[in-house]
Amino acid sequence: MKVLIVGSGGREHALAWRISQSQDLTSLWVADGNAGTSQFATNVPVKPDDVDGILASARSLPVDLVVVGPEIPLALGLVDRLTALGIPAFGPTRAAAQIEASKSFALEIMRDAGVPCPDFHVFRDQADALTFLEKHSGPLVVKADGLAAGKGVSLCQTAEESAAAVRDCMTSGAFGDAGKTVVLEEMLTGPEVSVFAFCDGERISELATACDYKRLEDGGRGPNTGGMGSFAPADLWSPGLAEEVNRTIMLPVVQAMAERGTPYHGVLYAGIMLTSDGPKVLEFNCRLGDPESQVVLPLLESDPLQVMMACHQGGLSKMPVIWSSKHHAGVVMVSGGYPASYETGFEISGLDQEDEDTLIFHAGTAFEQEGGTSRVVTHGGRVLTVVGRGDSLAQARVRAYDRLRQISFQDAFYRTDIADLETTERVWPPGPAATGRS
Repeated sequence: MKVLIVGSGGREHALAWRISQSQDLTSLWVADGNAGTSQFATNVPVKPDDVDGILASARSLPVDLVVVGPEIPLALGLVDRLTALGIPAFGPTRAAAQIEASKSFALEIMRDAGVPCPDFHVFRDQADALTFLEKHSGPLVVKADGLAAGKGVSLCQTAEESAAAVRDCMTSGAFGDAGKTVVLEEMLTGPEVSVFAFCDGERISELATACDYKRLEDGGRGPNTGGMGSFAPADLWSPGLAEEVNRTIMLPVVQAMAERGTPYHGVLYAGIMLTSDGPKVLEFNCRLGDPESQVVLPLLESDPLQVMMACHQGGLSKMPVIWSSKHHAGVVMVSGGYPASYETGFEISGLDQEDEDTLIFHAGTAFEQEGGTSRVVTHGGRVLTVVGRGDSLAQARVRAYDRLRQISFQDAFYRTDIADLETTERVWPPGPAATGRS
């Protein structure tokens, strides 16, 4: 198979790395890739949101499968356009991608399917939202309804904070068109788990899990980011919890979407909070996460291209998806100043050291020519994800940080507490006495 991956981040490097190991692969391209993807593929100078450019590339190469990494081309209908040309694609259609592109759409799906989620209210008029807040003074989560690069969520403790967040979305335009509609949600508490399933429109695979770290600084402090690290599998996961999440969340949503005439093909990602009343959905994403992909894809033991084609063709019943039980911990190295303003173009040293127990996935990197030689330089906010693997999470964590300390670039920054469960209390369930659950 000849395959084109769409995207340029750490997720796409991880996809290129894993797909390059497929027994069915003959040629691999990435649009537009980074310095890391070029180790396994040929980078094509087409931006992920350039739908027409990607279509032209897919036809001219030509390719047998397009694997779409980011959410924006999915929301723009790239899969629909590819399908119209007879080119197989791994990812949901534009209608199905609304499960991420519109938070209100996802909440309505969950409400109709009886899936546990926060109480919510959707507002398209700022005055109505502010009137609602006059009568609801408690903690709320204010969300821009559309795609906001993971940054359109405000955790508000008071009505005043909620009102300010609403104005940021609807008046100030902090998130552009994504904030024209806002969702006000009940604030849930509990540990979070990211859950992933391959879907073929009707069926889903065995679940994979991870935990990610969104805040910039140790201890969950500082601004929200696209992700500062993750580990897999989730520490609080169990066969009983897997069965509950499958039965009450993942399968009902996939079935509800099929019944609506928008069957879901690709990877469905559920962000779940383990509350005292059981698992509840915080959000759905229509693709693999980043940086979760960097710790989840190494767990995939089944041939990735065979799994992806089964999702496209509706054949997961004949394609078992097998996940490894190994532990992986990934730490993201970012440019100083991220997620606000930052400088790029700094040389990255220490990448050429080889270690069979670690993986390095590039995100914001590029090649720069200097004096007739090529060097890898920083080219974005999130620069690298350094992954350690081991028989235990503690071992994986030590290996990740040992390898990370061999890498350097000017103004590099990273959290020091990724996958450190000794200093981070994560307990669930809290017990029958507190929850009434048996």
